[in-house]
Amino acid sequence: MARLVKLYEQIEHVKEQYFIRNRNAEENRQQEYAAAVKIQSWFRGCRERAYLSYLHRNATVIQKTWRAFSARQYFRQKLKTAYFHMKMNFYNKMAVKASSHRVWAMGRELEELAEHQKKEIERIAMEKEEQKKYMQAQRLHFLLSTKQRPGVFNSPFRPEPDEMELRLRTVKPLRTRSAPKETATNQQPSGFLSSVERLPPIHKTPQGPFRPAAEVQRQRQRPLEPSLRVSTSITALEEAREELRQREWRTRLIDQPFLPFSKAHRNKEYEPLLHTYSPYQQKAYGTKHFREENRAELQGKKPFKTVFTTSHVFDKFGRMYSNAGKIV
Repeated sequence: MARLVKLYEQIEHVKEQYFIRNRNAEENRQQEYAAAVKIQSWFRGCRERAYLSYLHRNATVIQKTWRAFSARQYFRQKLKTAYFHMKMNFYNKMAVKASSHRVWAMGRELEELAEHQKKEIERIAMEKEEQKKYMQAQRLHFLLSTKQRPGVFNSPFRPEPDEMELRLRTVKPLRTRSAPKETATNQQPSGFLSSVERLPPIHKTPQGPFRPAAEVQRQRQRPLEPSLRVSTSITALEEAREELRQREWRTRLIDQPFLPFSKAHRNKEYEPLLHTYSPYQQKAYGTKHFREENRAELQGKKPFKTVFTTSHVFDKFGRMYSNAGKIV
């Protein structure tokens, strides 16, 4: 009974100690919860940074491979061009060296050809002049000297006859065409021809716009030859385009080709993250603070999802006692 009275006397002290212990436990719980949140945020930051570094390394490998390939292609092209120029320069040098004597010989041949053409032109001019003098001698053959009388070009006062006199002696006189003689038919009276009726010539084929019977029969039995517009379908262009698309689809290996330098990523929809519902933009979470400041927006959201299993120490929080008798 005395013990019960003593407990009643100490009830205020027990309440105070109970409140103090609960307050300490709540403060410890908040500190441990904040430490857990900070550990999880640090771990997630490390994981994301590791993933970004992995992506950067892969991008570096891809860029290195592509640049090496492009550099090799460019080097091969430059080497091929340099080899081609060197080969052409060598060929030109050897050709000039080998054809120096040939050029000199060709020059001599060209000079001889020019001289020959000059002589040929002179010869043709002399022949034309000779032909002209020959024709003139034929026309003036009546001025030839005779035994009774000397000609115009054979003057008795000259020691020797003129050149035209010698030419007249060698050529023959130019013949003149006589007028056509009248035949017996031309001597008939004009009324004789008017009294005779001339008949038209006899032709083996009929006269007129007539075609052979075989050709007409072939034309009648000829099959129909429609035009290109009539023979083709009205949807021929669309069918050809569809056939080209089907052929390209059959021969294509990958439906989505790799487009590293295109702008296809601009039309791609944003895929949200796994554990968040925020839009794609820079957030202050992780840089300025690690908890959401506005708690009113967190009322309708789902609880926090853990990626890994929690520690057993935190599972036993509030259910165990330490050696001092305090709640852990």
